[in-house]
Amino acid sequence: MCSCDCGAAGLLTVATSSMPTTALFFMSYEATKSVFQPLVLPQYAPLVHMFAASVGETLACLIRVPTEIAKQRKQTYTGTEKRSSIRILLHAFRTEGLRKGVYRGYLSTVLRDLPFSFIELPLWEMMKSVVRARNDGDITSFQSALCGSIAGGIAAASTTPLDLAKTRIMLADGYSSTRKLRIRPVLADIYLQSGVRGLFAGVTPRMTAFMIGGFVFFGVYEHSKAIYDRHLAR
Repeated sequence: MCSCDCGAAGLLTVATSSMPTTALFFMSYEATKSVFQPLVLPQYAPLVHMFAASVGETLACLIRVPTEIAKQRKQTYTGTEKRSSIRILLHAFRTEGLRKGVYRGYLSTVLRDLPFSFIELPLWEMMKSVVRARNDGDITSFQSALCGSIAGGIAAASTTPLDLAKTRIMLADGYSSTRKLRIRPVLADIYLQSGVRGLFAGVTPRMTAFMIGGFVFFGVYEHSKAIYDRHLAR
């Protein structure tokens, strides 16, 4: 395995890409929601949230997938030569191409993140609606953060098998069009080897991480949005 410097570099790769990824997600999510929500009855709002989340995730993965490719290859690199994220992605592009190198696992990542968002975003919006209904239409950023934490934990636990499949595809040696690099066969292989428990390996740390991340993610978003509405959107 690589040294701790490699792990720190992987963290830096994720950190530097998180802002544009998050911005792209929320921009497309809110834009899609604002267009379609007025067109449907209130009881169909969760469908709008699911559709808006799917648009946001599909676009966000354009940044997220190359980032994960660079991060995971840094973390599994065993050589001594230092390699930047850009260099890793350029090497992947030269040797494997755009689809099979830089965007390897794009479809599996989208298929993993879409169910996640289908669960997380409607749950978050629903819980916020419940809070508002009991609080005269108001909700604080802390309350929104708690809603996001719960929604994120449930979504993370539910999509653990898809995350395992995505990781195995991204870390596979070389690239092949064989069935072993497709989601269903990968999940079937995990199930045959370890059963249901294998499909949900790591569910507790994953759920914990997303509960903490969801609290920060949605809390900061709502607080920033409130500041913008209060001071800038005049």
